[in-house]
Order: sequence, then C-alpha cells, then structure tokens
Amino acid sequence: MVAAVTVRFGPRLLALAVAGLAVRLAWVALEPDTAPVADENMWLSWGAGVLASPEVGFSPLKLSFIFHPPLYVYLVGAVSALLGEFSWLRYVQAVLGATLVPALGLLGRRLSGDGVGLLAAGFAAFYPELVWFVSHYWAETLFCTFLWWGFERLSAADRHGSAVAAAAAGGLFGLAILTRETVLYFVPLAGLWLAARRPVAWLRAALFVVAATVVVVPWTVRNFLVFDAFVPVSTAGALNLWQGNTRESRTQVYQEYHSVHGKIAQYRFARRKGIEAVLQRQPLWILEKLRDEMPQFWAAHGQPIVHLERGAYGEVPRWRAWTAIAVVLVPYLLLLGAFVAGIAWLPPGRLATLLLGFLVFYVLLHVATHGYPRYRLPALPVLFLLGAHGWAAWRSRPRPGIARGHAVAAAVTAALLVASVAPSLVDWATRPWPPPWFAGPAETTEPAER
Repeated sequence: MVAAVTVRFGPRLLALAVAGLAVRLAWVALEPDTAPVADENMWLSWGAGVLASPEVGFSPLKLSFIFHPPLYVYLVGAVSALLGEFSWLRYVQAVLGATLVPALGLLGRRLSGDGVGLLAAGFAAFYPELVWFVSHYWAETLFCTFLWWGFERLSAADRHGSAVAAAAAGGLFGLAILTRETVLYFVPLAGLWLAARRPVAWLRAALFVVAATVVVVPWTVRNFLVFDAFVPVSTAGALNLWQGNTRESRTQVYQEYHSVHGKIAQYRFARRKGIEAVLQRQPLWILEKLRDEMPQFWAAHGQPIVHLERGAYGEVPRWRAWTAIAVVLVPYLLLLGAFVAGIAWLPPGRLATLLLGFLVFYVLLHVATHGYPRYRLPALPVLFLLGAHGWAAWRSRPRPGIARGHAVAAAVTAALLVASVAPSLVDWATRPWPPPWFAGPAETTEPAER
C-alpha cells in the first residue's frame, strides 16, 4: 500500500467539496446560451409537464411512465412545482453533484490513505464532464450521487461492521436503481461481497439487500397495479438488449417496436427479440460485442462534445470549439493513464476488489447491450479512485515495486484501452473542417432512450 500522506483530511476534504460546488454553480451561471435537446426534452416533458399537471398531480397511479425508472422525473416535477421553473433544477443538481466529492474522498481514504482520498475528491470536484452535466437535464448527476454514496456506506459497513451503514447502503442503492435500473443486477453481487468477510457477515449482507429491495418494491407494485404486469422497475432494458444485438437497422427496430400496441406488449416483444438476437449470434456473440461496443464505450468523446455536434450552442468559432473539445478529452485520456498505473500498483484489500468488480460488471452490461460515452460516467469514479492511487504510487519515493501479476494485468488493461480509444482518435485526426455543427443540429449515433 502507498504510505498515507499526513494531512488534515477533514478540513481539506470540506474545502474541495466547497470548491466543487463553486465550480458547478459558476458553470450553471456562465454556460453559453443553449437549450434542452434530445432526451432532455423527454425528461422535462414528463416531469415538468405530465407529472406536475393537475390531471396527474404526482400520483404514481395516474402516471403512465414506465419506459424509464421514475426518480428523475419526480425530481424534475418537484423542482418545477416548488420553485416555479424547471431551470432551477440546474442549481439543485450543482449541489447534488458536489456531494460526490466527499463520498469519493472517504472511499479513497479507505482504499489507500488520506492523500489518495483527497486526490480522488479533487478529481470529482473538477472533472469537466461531471461539472458540465449539472446544468443539463439527464439523470446522471442524481444517479451518481445515490450510487457512490451507496458505495461509501457499503465500504463503511464492511470496514466497521456496521449494520446501520449496511442498511443505509441498501437504501441508497435502491434509490440509484429507481434512477437508473442498471445497478439492480449488481445488488446481489455487492451483497455477496459484503458477506464474504471473516467472520462471515451474512446479517449485514441481508440488511443491505433487504433495504434495497424495500426501496424498489413499491414501484414494482405500482407497475403491477397500473399495467397489470410484473416489471421490476422499467421496460427500457428490453429494447436496449434488442437494438444492441440485432443485425437489423435502428429504423427497422423502431418500426417493428412501434407496430406492437401497448407498452407491456412492446416490452415483452422487445425482450423476446433481444434474446433471439443474442442466441442467433452464438458462439461468437461476446467476441463480436467486445469488438463493437468497447470502442463506443471508451471513445475519446463525451456528452459536451455531442452537445456541440447537435448544434445546441449554435455556431461556435474554431478556437472555442477545439478548446472545449480539449477540456473534455485531455483530462479523460490522462485519467486512463493514471488508472493503468493504479492497476499496476493495485492496493491490497477488499475495497479494490469491489471497485474493479463493479467496473467489470458495468462495462460488460453495456457490452451486452450497447456502449456510448455518456454511459460510462457512473463508472468513472472507479478510475478516479484507482487513478489517484496510481498517481500517488508513481510519485512516492522510493517507488513501490510492481508484482508480476499486477504488471500483466496493467499491460492487458492498457492494451484493451488503447484498442478501444484508438478508433475515436483516428476519427478526430481525419475529420473534415468545418465541423458539421456549424450547419445546424447534426444527427447523433446515441442510442435512443425514449
């Protein structure tokens, strides 16, 4: 383990959290003029329009929303109703986003000491894409807040043997699931991780899983009452599985999908077609999907750049466009390098295993469906934490040795990331100028979420 740096951890972590909040509030106030685009309009329509309307009045039994989990819609609706304007949501998200800073600081401290915790917190405070998202209407900021405070409480339950922390972690994971369903499938794995401590901690693991279940089940019951069907959270996963694995074009998929009448019938149809598509591509399915989706997931790209490409900022001068692109991509590429160093000097202990396990789970989930740069945002804190440890190890004197197994793992990780990122770098190097966003909103290859 890298030696812990002697610092006044608490005050410095608080200062980083305040700085992260200040940067986010400044971005909300100073971002160039823009307007909601693509799925932002969907969230605003459902939250500020349908949910808050007199006909629905925030009643889940009067709301026909089921394609996505509900929590972000309710946040949009609550802010719109209480503050009179959905744009105030950006300030709420700035506060939520800043709370990620202490969560990662505490996790980093448990992973490898005070210095690593503060460095990971600094990454969370100033990482450009995290800052950018708080002023836009996607669920990522809310999701990351619940998810990574859930991880913080989970690690606290494991470190201190706390049943209360285990229950709190489960509740936070449940809220994360009601924001993005993807982590529903990680809860049993996290429970097993929590149980696999000596002496065996089955009680804490059970509390964690039960708490997550208690938070999610009311929405499952609501789905049954409203739609007369068992849908644990939402129906989007079935369509994502189908369109991510079929050899049909996206247009064909949507034509077939919308030819089926009824949301539950569409869900069942898409689920069946998705399973059929996976089976038809055996035995090379996973190799083909790794080849196709890893470059999409890890691409040198990001949602702020997509926003430019869609023309959402209007015509942007060349120097300003390239500056914005560099601000997004340079920290990302440096982070990948630090993460590889973190694998080479992998810290011992159970927390590193949990973090890497989550990263592998999350990447494979999107390999099985489809990869896209925005989807990696909730997994980036793993890179912050291990990258901070790698940077601290590289900077320490004397520099710690690297175990042979860790060296091999780092080399394999570096090779996979280079192979995944290289196609997008080649694309940047060969793009014509002027870019398409000068001519107005451009098409995007982002998988639809409606």
